[in-house]
This record gives sequence, C-alpha cells and structure tokens, in this order.
Amino acid sequence: MLFTRKSLAKLIIPLIFEQLLNVTIGMVDTIMVASCGEAAVSGISLVDSINILLINIFSALASGGAVVTAQYIGKGDIKNGCESANQLVISVVAVSGVISALALLFRPVILQTVFGTIEPEVMDNAMIYFMISAFSYPFLALYNAGAALFRSMGNSKLSLYTSLVMNLINICGNALFIYGFGLGVLGAALATLISRICASVFMFIMIVNPHNLIHVHHLLPIRFNWGMIKSILRIGVPNGLENSMFQIGKVLVSSLIASFGTTAIAANAVTGNISSMQVIPGSAIGLALITVVGQCVGAREYQQAKDYTFKLMLVNVAAVGLTSLIVCLNVRNIAGLYHLTNETADLAVKLMLIHGIFCPCIWTPSFSLPNALRAANDVKFTMIVSILSMWFCRIMLSYILGRYMGMGIIGVYIAMVADWVVRGTCFIWRFWRGKWMQKQYI
Repeated sequence: MLFTRKSLAKLIIPLIFEQLLNVTIGMVDTIMVASCGEAAVSGISLVDSINILLINIFSALASGGAVVTAQYIGKGDIKNGCESANQLVISVVAVSGVISALALLFRPVILQTVFGTIEPEVMDNAMIYFMISAFSYPFLALYNAGAALFRSMGNSKLSLYTSLVMNLINICGNALFIYGFGLGVLGAALATLISRICASVFMFIMIVNPHNLIHVHHLLPIRFNWGMIKSILRIGVPNGLENSMFQIGKVLVSSLIASFGTTAIAANAVTGNISSMQVIPGSAIGLALITVVGQCVGAREYQQAKDYTFKLMLVNVAAVGLTSLIVCLNVRNIAGLYHLTNETADLAVKLMLIHGIFCPCIWTPSFSLPNALRAANDVKFTMIVSILSMWFCRIMLSYILGRYMGMGIIGVYIAMVADWVVRGTCFIWRFWRGKWMQKQYI
C-alpha cells in the first residue's frame, strides 16, 4: 500500500486546519472591513469574484505541476520530479506577472464592463481593492506553486505553517491599517499584499532546499523545458479553462446579484464566507486526492487509487455533513456577527440554509471527486462537464429564476444546487465506469 491510515491522516489533517484557518481569517477579515460599512463589504466581494477568476489561472498551473510531480514520485523518477518543479515555478511566475500587468492596465474597464452601474461608493471601494490585489498575484502564485509541490510529496504541514504566519500578518495588518490608520478598504488590501509577499518569500526559501525529496534548483539562467511544460499544461490548461469558465460564470452571476441591490450583494458575501466554512473538509480531501491518486497512478496502482478515493469520499460526505449541520443550527447567531441590517441578515439566513441543506451529499461529488479524475489525467472530461453544467444550469437558470421569474437571489441559489446535481452525477458515473484508468501521460 502506498499510503497508510497514518500517512493519509498526516496529509489530510493539516490541510483541514489550513482550510479552516483561511476561511476563519476570511470571515474575520470581512467582519473587520464590515466596520467600514456595507459598501466596503460589497466592493471587496465584487472584486474577489474577479480575483478568484484570475488567481485560478495560475492556481490551475500549480495543480497541473503537482499532478505531474506526484506521478513522478509514484514512478520513482525523482530527477524529472525536480525538473517539473523547476518548470512549474518559472511558468506560474511568468503567467501571474502577465495577469497582474493586464489587471492594473485595464482595471476600470474590467470593473465597469463586468458590474455595470452600481452604487458609486461600492465602485470606489472596488477600484481601490482591485488595484492593490493585482500587485499580489505573482507572490500568491509562487506561494501556491510551492504549497502544491510540498503536498505532492505528502507534506502538507509546511503550507499550514506558512498559511498561519501569512494570515496572522494579514489580521495584524488589518488592525493597524483599518483601525489604527483608518484606511478602510485600502488598509485591508495592503494587509493582504504584505502577507502574500512574506508567504511567497518563505515558501521559495523552503522549496529550493536540496534536502527535500523534490526541490527547485538552477533557476538562473531561466531555461524552458518545453516537454515538461507541455506535460504540466496538458493537465493545467484544461483545469485552468474549467476553473476560469466556472469563475466567469460566478462573475456573471455576481453581476446579476449586483442588479438586485446592496442588500443582496452583502447577503451573498456573508453566505460566501460561511459556505466556505461548510466545505472545509471537502476542499482539504480534494487537495489530498491529487497527491494520493497522482502517486498511485504514477506507480500504476489503479485499484489502490480507486479504493483510496472511495474511502476518502465517504469520510468527505460525513465531515461536510457535520460542518453543514453546525452552520444550519447557528445561522441566526452567525449572521449577527456581521453587523448587517435586519433585511440583509434575514436574506443571509435563507441563503445559508439553502447551501447547508444540499451541500453534504451534492457538493462533495461535484467538487472533490473530480480531483481524483484530474490526478489520473482525465482532465478533458471534467472540463467539458463543468463548463456545460456551469453555463446551462447555473448561469441560464439563474437568469431565468432570478430575473425573469422574479425570485431574486433565492432563484440564483436554486440554480446553483441544480448545477451541483448535474456535475456530481456525471463525475460519479465517470469514476464508476473506470475509463480514467486508461489515461497515461508520463
């Protein structure tokens, strides 16, 4: 067996704590910004929908590199594993640098095109937050690449410790810039930028350590290994297109939500924070599946990959069910933390309940299971299913239910659940048939 219960626990538990830490800090961050008013929360929420879209492009490359590296580890080819790490770092820094420059150059056009006419105060906050966020993309890309490489080695503790320090810096920066200097949204953005710079520097120092099984070396002069980059892109590009189309869809849905007014925007922002809390175990196990299945596929141990995936998905459903139950039982108290108006709080409670009721059994196969398929190089299928489901279920149905049938943001959330049902059913069918076992790239 490539993995024991102990080794799986050592991989998954730090990932759960890291996800919990990130979501908790995200909630604290939103609460701190909420002291500046609902316009500040709304501005950050709108920009974050774009940020996630842009960040997912180089995050997909990091995932592609992690899959390739994990498969080389499973195969026992450490030399090529290190080379894949080299090419991953070079690629993500280059891509994120270009994305950062484009975001800075076309910031006003992007915001005005995507969100159209929104309240001037919300737009002003969004412009400030987007500008500072754009500077942080290369640093965040480098951090994500390093974290993905360490996870491919089965070491998720390092990214946990780095994330802890990064988030502590972020919170301390928020306290200083928001409460100390009264900078509002600008202060929140500066704190995020500084924390990401610190995290990327530390992660780079660790990944170049030659004592690691996989490490980066001889970066200068920059040398492109196009064969290795092709292997990374073969997985990273479909994954990137899938994530990008998903986020574009979410941006379009956010634009629709923005048309419902500030109350809907703020309620959706709060629900987004809380829903992230609900799916922490699923996100962690999804990341772990890349390492576990990737190494099994590299070693050509497909039955082990299937057995591990089945067991981890059962744990996933149970864990997400527990977190969702906790949230559903405390929605009113949670909404009270955000200092919302009564109307916004009532709407947020309804949205959190919709998400919490359907999340355990439907979200998990929709977003955790496809990572097992991706780790086995079955990336085109997951891409096609995700894109079609996103556009025909979540987007079209959101506009039909939300705008044309007058259901507002409640209709948007019903469309979201429909999207989960379609993609989850397709991924379970694909995994059960076993065609993913026939995909081999290295």
